[in-house]
Amino acid sequence: MVALYGALFLSAFLAATILPVSSEAVLAGLIVAGRGDPGLLLVVATIGNTLGSVVNWVLGRGIDSLRNRRWFPVTADRYEQASRIFRRFGEWTLLFAWLPVVGDAFTIAAGAARVNLGVFVVLVAMGKAARYAVIVAGGLWAMA
Repeated sequence: MVALYGALFLSAFLAATILPVSSEAVLAGLIVAGRGDPGLLLVVATIGNTLGSVVNWVLGRGIDSLRNRRWFPVTADRYEQASRIFRRFGEWTLLFAWLPVVGDAFTIAAGAARVNLGVFVVLVAMGKAARYAVIVAGGLWAMA
């Protein structure tokens, strides 16, 4: 059972970083298969995905020296788009760090903007938990 939660944590962590991993599919599959406690699965996915976003925050802190590297997880266009939105709406954009395409860029922009790590973690975790809660609820509904 520990391996199941570990696999979910790893998929959620990697999904928030540079690798194209679908933690939503892993979580939904576990819920529909009746594997694991839904509440604990929600917590594990949220923690893993939030910690993956912290990696992006750290990358954002070094954006000037890292952004032109091939492995950097966000294109210049996506970063500029996210930065404009981030400057306009501020830290509240972090509630949407789960969004495809711009979510990772929001977390990198937050690091570049030197957003307090505690504030960052709380806002990112809230948004990601809400997204995962919808997936858990959908999986439980599908099982009913």
